[in-house]
Amino acid sequence: MEWSNWAGNQLMEPVRVVRPRSADEIAAAVKQAEADGLRVKPIGSGHSFTAIGLTDGVLLDLSSYAGLVSADPATGLVTAQAGLPLHRLNALLAEAGLGLTNMGDIDVQTVSGAVSTGTHGTGRDSAGFAAQIAALELVLADGSVVSCSRTERPELFAAARVGLGALGVISTVTFQAEQAFALEADERPMPLDDVLDGFFELVAANDHFEFYWFPHTDVALTKRNNRTDAELRPLTRARAYVDDELLSNGVFGLTCRLGSRMPALIPRINKLAARALTARTYIDAAPKVFTSPRRVRFCEMEYAVPRAVLPEVFRQLRTLPERFGLNVSFPVEVRVAPADDVTLSTASDRESAYIAVHMVKGTPYDPYFREVEKLYQDVGGRPHWGKLHSLGAEQLRDRYPRFDEFTTLRDALDPDRRFGNAYLERVLG
Repeated sequence: MEWSNWAGNQLMEPVRVVRPRSADEIAAAVKQAEADGLRVKPIGSGHSFTAIGLTDGVLLDLSSYAGLVSADPATGLVTAQAGLPLHRLNALLAEAGLGLTNMGDIDVQTVSGAVSTGTHGTGRDSAGFAAQIAALELVLADGSVVSCSRTERPELFAAARVGLGALGVISTVTFQAEQAFALEADERPMPLDDVLDGFFELVAANDHFEFYWFPHTDVALTKRNNRTDAELRPLTRARAYVDDELLSNGVFGLTCRLGSRMPALIPRINKLAARALTARTYIDAAPKVFTSPRRVRFCEMEYAVPRAVLPEVFRQLRTLPERFGLNVSFPVEVRVAPADDVTLSTASDRESAYIAVHMVKGTPYDPYFREVEKLYQDVGGRPHWGKLHSLGAEQLRDRYPRFDEFTTLRDALDPDRRFGNAYLERVLG
């Protein structure tokens, strides 16, 4: 079996594929892999751009282990099996009157994939998935099934909430959800200089703030999402189709393909797209506001930088396309997160801002990503674990005060590197 990820930039041919339906079957697959001298990795939806999920041994396809175990409206505690996609989790939680505090802008990932790579959204006070986890169940390299939380094996809990698949195979995740809520979305274009000059005020004034900048232009699309008790006022079906399907996916996909064939046209296309941006406001259930469909495939690199330096770093980034003769069709996305206490979270112990750059699938991304990545080195930039970057263990150790705490735990739990692969060798040593 040949497997490729969503972006098509990662390929593997495992020795065999196992589709477990329980934690016991996961444990049996891990024990059998050990007996056969093979490495083992779980895989979710394949939405990581790095090689974090690749294996030359046993591939655990978790698509048959994808149910909701429990959802308690009284406590908000929700336990989901590892292979459950986020969009299905959201739907099941809504039926129970519950919702997650924050989400990323894509909901096709599986629960375990999103947790393992440090998936996050944007939030002044609410952090990513790792900060919403109340407990985890994992299958370790020896085949044992263990649980962890703040009070049970707390050192494992601190690390496994962003575990990179290096500590064990996540079987279930227990989230601390809350009562379902609505968000009022306010989306409008603004001059990029105004966004950067007022960045800290915009973040402070909104529950969730982010912006997208269109390279080769001076325009950014800002998104302000705030909790509200007002009556729902969703986009009309026609407006949602035109904005999110026809324009953001259909027309954008066509312009990306045109730009790939005729790169010199990209700056002109971007300027036309920026001029076409319009404002919109609506109120809808939080998952429908947090997430949006992404049908145009791309490769991505994202770094977290200390929030205080975001305007300075971004002002340098905006000059790169013209300075280096790079034609970039995809917008650059900026989000924020509060500090958290997770060992290898990109927001570990510091307020962060995230800068994500993209190139359409099939377009060479190295020249652009390489120049962008240079900007982050002097400010302690931390790469998203599931998105492209060039850093290795020694560089990452300098960026994470608790890096050695993680690797020491890994040595104790998986000394034979049953869950290892080339990517983990590079980033963890």
